[in-house]
Amino acid sequence: MRLFASHAWLADGIADDVTIEIEDGRFAGVTPNTVPGEAIRLPGVVLPGFANAHSHAFHRALRGRTHDSGGTFWTWRERMYAIAARLDPDGYLALARATYAEMALAGITAVGEFHYLHHAPSGVEYSDPNAMAEALRQAAAEAGVRLTLLDTCYLAGGLDSGGHLPLDSVQLRFSDGDVASWQARVKALRPSEGMRVGAAIHSVRAVPREFLAGVRDFATADLEAGRPLHVHLSEQPAENEACLAYYGLTPTELLATEGVLSARTTAVHATHLSVKDIALLGDSGTTACICPTTEQDLADGIGPARALRDAGSPLSLGSDQHATIDLLGEARSMEAHERLASRHRGRFTPAELMEAMTGHAGIGWPDAGRIEVGQRADLVAVRTDTPRTAGSAPDQLMLCATAADVHTVVIDGQFVVQDGRHRLGDVGALLHSAITPLWSAA
Repeated sequence: MRLFASHAWLADGIADDVTIEIEDGRFAGVTPNTVPGEAIRLPGVVLPGFANAHSHAFHRALRGRTHDSGGTFWTWRERMYAIAARLDPDGYLALARATYAEMALAGITAVGEFHYLHHAPSGVEYSDPNAMAEALRQAAAEAGVRLTLLDTCYLAGGLDSGGHLPLDSVQLRFSDGDVASWQARVKALRPSEGMRVGAAIHSVRAVPREFLAGVRDFATADLEAGRPLHVHLSEQPAENEACLAYYGLTPTELLATEGVLSARTTAVHATHLSVKDIALLGDSGTTACICPTTEQDLADGIGPARALRDAGSPLSLGSDQHATIDLLGEARSMEAHERLASRHRGRFTPAELMEAMTGHAGIGWPDAGRIEVGQRADLVAVRTDTPRTAGSAPDQLMLCATAADVHTVVIDGQFVVQDGRHRLGDVGALLHSAITPLWSAA
C-alpha cells in the first residue's frame, strides 16, 4: 500500500510531500519530496499513532455522571465503585469495545489498560478466572487497537496511619487474595499479536510493602521479556500522608527502597512529589504518565511534568478515567498546566509533546510511535481545514487540533478510521447502548 502526505511528522519533525509504503503491517518506505503518483492521498498533517498509556475502560461510563454534587476524588470514587459492581464480562466487552473505538477515532493506536476488575462482584472467580481480561482482549481486537493488559495486583482496601485496611465489599472483586494467586492467574494469560501482558501495582495503598518485591520480581522474571510494570503514584496528598505516617517514607521512597523503580516502570499521575521524589524517579529512568484531564476533572492538582522530564523521566500521557478521550488535548493540557504553574509559555516544545503522545515503549510496544522504515505502520491524519485548525502551522498542530479533527487512522497497516468514521460504525450509539443499562440498574 502506498500513501501520500503533504506534511508528515518524521524523526526530524515535519517533512513535505512524503510517500509512505506499507508492507505486512510495517513501514517499508518513507520518502519526502516526492509526487503523489497513484498513492492514496491523506489529508492534513500525518502524525505517528498515539499511545494512551493509562486507561480504566470501565470509567468511561462515568462521563457526565459525577458533576452534580461537587466533592473530591474520594466522593467521585463512590460512583466509580458503584459502576464497578454492575459489570460482568458481557457488559465489560460492550463498554470496552465502544471505549476503545472512541480511542481509535481520536488517533490512539495502542492502549495500556490498568486492569483490576478481575472477578465476580462477590470476589468469586468466574469459570474462566481471566474472563474479564479476555473481554478486554476481544474488545480491543474488534475496535482495531493494540492492547497492553496491565494486570493489577490489589490486596488491601487502603492505608492510614495505623496500617493497611481490609477490602470492602466492592474491592473484593479487584483482589486475588495474595500475590501467589495473582501471579498464577496472570501466568494463564497469553500474549497475542494484538495484546501484550504487563503487570501493575495498584498503589502503595492497595499493595502492602511486604508484597511489593513479589510483584516486582514477577514482572521482571516471569512475564515475557520487556513487559512493563505500572503503578499509581502520589495521585492524592492523602496517599502521601498515610504512607509517611505508617512507613516513614513517601510513596516514591517506598517504591525505590523496594526496587520497583526502573526504566521498565511507569509511575502514573506522579502529581504530589517532593524534590527527592522527582530525583528518585528521574535517576531510575522511571517513566511518568501524566493524565491532565483527569487531574482537572477530579481537582487532583498539577503534577511537576517539566521537572520530571528534566530530571530524566520520560513522559507519557493517559486519558485515565476518560473525562475526555483526546491525546491531543492531554498534550495541550500538560503544557497549559505548566504555563499556569510557572506563568511562562512554551514549557514543552512541540517535539516534546509529540514524544509524550507517542510513548508506545512504556506500554511494551517499542516498535511503534515513529513513521520510520521497520516500525509498525501506525499513523494519524489530522485535518488542517477545520474551524479549529485552519491557518495553523503543521508543526504546531497539536496545540490547536482536537480528536474531532482526526480524519484517518491506520493501525498495523489497516484502515481503522476513514473520513472520521470508525469501521464499527456509529461509536456514539455503541457507547450509549453499553452505558445506559449500567445506570438503569442503579
